[in-house]
Amino acid sequence: MGKMVKWALVVDITKCNGCYNCFLACKDEFWDNDHPPYSAAQPRHGHYWMNILSKERGQYPHVRIAYLPLPCMHCDNAPCIAAAKDGAAYKRPDGIVIIDPEKAFNQKQIVTSCPYNVIFWNKEKKIPQKCTFCAHLLDNGWKEPRCVQACPTKALLFGDLDDPKSEVYKAVISGRAEQLKPELGTSPRVYYIGLHRYNKLFIAGSVVFKDVDECAEKVKVTLQEKESGKTLTTFTNVFGDFEFDGLSPGNYSLSFEHPHYRAEKLEIRLEKSIYIGYVFLEKT
Repeated sequence: MGKMVKWALVVDITKCNGCYNCFLACKDEFWDNDHPPYSAAQPRHGHYWMNILSKERGQYPHVRIAYLPLPCMHCDNAPCIAAAKDGAAYKRPDGIVIIDPEKAFNQKQIVTSCPYNVIFWNKEKKIPQKCTFCAHLLDNGWKEPRCVQACPTKALLFGDLDDPKSEVYKAVISGRAEQLKPELGTSPRVYYIGLHRYNKLFIAGSVVFKDVDECAEKVKVTLQEKESGKTLTTFTNVFGDFEFDGLSPGNYSLSFEHPHYRAEKLEIRLEKSIYIGYVFLEKT
């Protein structure tokens, strides 16, 4: 017998463009289709086994939008398993969490137990339902779920978390991929690259050489967080633009330096992502 796999999904937010192909592929696979003993047919409306959340940050003319695909997390410490009665929810040796469509009848508490809100109630069948990682396909030789197969930008990676050759292993071991809401202690099997684009803030702006009214390229911009003293440094691009992303709310200072212009400094209270507008540098 071969070694048991440890399935995991990595979502690259930097590549997701919100096309909804993953959602449509999931709907195509499960709507009106029973896959016993893995799942009963998904209803046509109201279920989002692969949901697409979106977050818009910033203000005109500097706006960023990120999409966060959200399936079941297939947690190693799954609250739904703890909430289920009579083994109605269980974790397979490969890590996939399954809600038994027969045993889970009338167990609505399974829906409310999920802190990620990715379990849905089927009113007609009176059962909780969710993503299964297409376990019925994997058990028949498929290498990935339908959502992963359908993604045109390769924003979804699926594989064995214990296989050093797999892309999910490489993404997780490198530290690039992180879990969503790790403070919940659920140990999810879904990881995210670029999560800061969804749950963090940015400061951006543009710098201009006032004497010539031109975009200020190669201006050194330093950001300092007041509480910790931590600093980040970047340089303006050819358009005079700069951006610091992945920030937490707090008090910051911004300084601007160029060999031939007077230094400038700004104080910022960051509560949401902001574009500070133009900063004009005076000739020395």
